[in-house]
Amino acid sequence: MESWIAQRRALEGSRHWVNRAGRRSRWRKLPFKILMALFKRSIRLTPFYGWGRRNALDIKLIQFDLAFPDLPAPLDGYRILHVSDPHLDRLPELVDAARALLVGLKVDMLTLTGDIRGDDRAPVERSAGLLKEALAGVSVRGPRLAVLGNHDPVEMVGALERVGFDVLINRSLIVRHEGDSLRVTGLDDVNCFYTESARTALDTHAGEFRIALVHSPEVADDADETGYSLYLCGHTHGGQICLPGGRPIITHLKRFKHAASGLWRQGHMIGYTSCGLGVSDLPVRFNTRGEVAVITLRRNTSSLRSGPSQFGLVGGRMKKLKIRASRDAKALGPSTTLADL
Repeated sequence: MESWIAQRRALEGSRHWVNRAGRRSRWRKLPFKILMALFKRSIRLTPFYGWGRRNALDIKLIQFDLAFPDLPAPLDGYRILHVSDPHLDRLPELVDAARALLVGLKVDMLTLTGDIRGDDRAPVERSAGLLKEALAGVSVRGPRLAVLGNHDPVEMVGALERVGFDVLINRSLIVRHEGDSLRVTGLDDVNCFYTESARTALDTHAGEFRIALVHSPEVADDADETGYSLYLCGHTHGGQICLPGGRPIITHLKRFKHAASGLWRQGHMIGYTSCGLGVSDLPVRFNTRGEVAVITLRRNTSSLRSGPSQFGLVGGRMKKLKIRASRDAKALGPSTTLADL
């Protein structure tokens, strides 16, 4: 852990970000920041700001099933709550909205895929505390697991641990459930703070059913090559400001831009990119909504045929799955298997 802390601090203080695609200078983002600052000032003077802010507070709960041929039978029906990019220090009103949406929800595992903090000046304890409030009504029978995002500094590890999360930094956890087990591997952010330790962590396993928790989808090929079945991530906010139909304008991805939101496939692995619960420093959304997802794992070998057609691939990309969103955490969404994709 000490070696990771030293390496992470060095990257945080450097003039470059490091991605799986290579190194890039921080100054290259300066024009984008200037444009966003001007846009933020301009939109505040229009009715669109209030509209976009209401959209940002109109979060949804998505529930769906995914079936895997290699899922151990005791894990059939295992429920995972996936939360990403809360950024609650940017829009604290989301705490009440999330708590009302999730109250009474029961799951087996809670997964948090980074960017707990939104405002780089906000104390990490405040960001983690707001998240704890938002999730107060959720009952989690098993582990609460988290990874860091590109906005989360080293200090966020301790803040998350103090509110009940086990933070996975390039390491795995074996989760026991009714006599069987699965491996969950969590990586440090790979969009800005990638190191070879992330790839090494994916390589470490003993053939279990495996889930990867990563802030962004940018190492999906590595996870697939090492036999992972499910990859959960976020980072993109689903675009946050999208064209009609939900097509993102900006994703902040250097790799796997087709995996900017929703379900997708990489080789034999299924991925899900959350649209995120929160927002950036521009607290508006257009043509996309904030979300949390409940994913139920199913063992269903009979419905899964060999070959890519089972995944509904079109031109190498997975067709978007239309999932009914529930505003009531107790309402059941439709059951979806990979054969439906």
